[in-house]
Order: sequence, then structure tokens, then C-alpha cells
Amino acid sequence: MGEEILFDSKILLDLIKVKMPFGRYKGQAIYRLPEAYLVWFKQKGFPPGKLGLLMATMYEIKLNGLEYLLEKLNRS
Repeated sequence: MGEEILFDSKILLDLIKVKMPFGRYKGQAIYRLPEAYLVWFKQKGFPPGKLGLLMATMYEIKLNGLEYLLEKLNRS
């Protein structure tokens, strides 16, 4: 039996709405963080909690070239 994958679609909206709370990109929406910044966090470890989940999700989106999905959401 395959593993069931659950996905909360609110995560995509949070990537647009939630701002980076610290660091060089403080105040920047998570979906606008540069790929190099996300790669650095991937190597060092994402922060705990929701912020880390959002950053890890954004890393995967950028890694797979799916940013256009968020751009469409941002326009609606």
C-alpha cells in the first residue's frame, strides 16, 4: 500500500503572505527569497516550526522550477 501524502494548500498562500522575520531578507515574502539563500539554509538547517516548513517548501518549489505557480496565485 502506498504512502498517503497530505498537502495543506494554505501553505502556498502562506509563502506569499508570510514575511521573513530576520536576517538579510527581513520583511521579504518567503516566495521572493533568493534561491542561494534557501540553499544555504538547506545546508545549515532550516529554522524550526512553520517558518522552516515554509522555507523548505519554497526551496523545493525553486529546485523544481515551479515558481510560476506562486506568481499566478499572487496575481489573483
